[in-house]
Amino acid sequence: MSEIRMTGELRTDYDCEAIGFPAERWGEAVFKIGEEEIIFEVSVEDNVIISIMAGEDAAWKGTLKGLKKILKGEIKAR
Repeated sequence: MSEIRMTGELRTDYDCEAIGFPAERWGEAVFKIGEEEIIFEVSVEDNVIISIMAGEDAAWKGTLKGLKKILKGEIKAR
């Protein structure tokens, strides 16, 4: 049997909530705004890898540790 290594949750301002999505290796949340998509993906295979995609031509992918450093202003995103 597979090991659940991560769970996902999604909440909205309409008091909608979905919790407990089990995942062994990765999870993805997709938000659609008109024709655009914003996608957040989390992988827990070896290291925790975060991918953020906005449309076809804008994306960032790196480690959780790297994302935290970007958000704290310790390093710049490429």
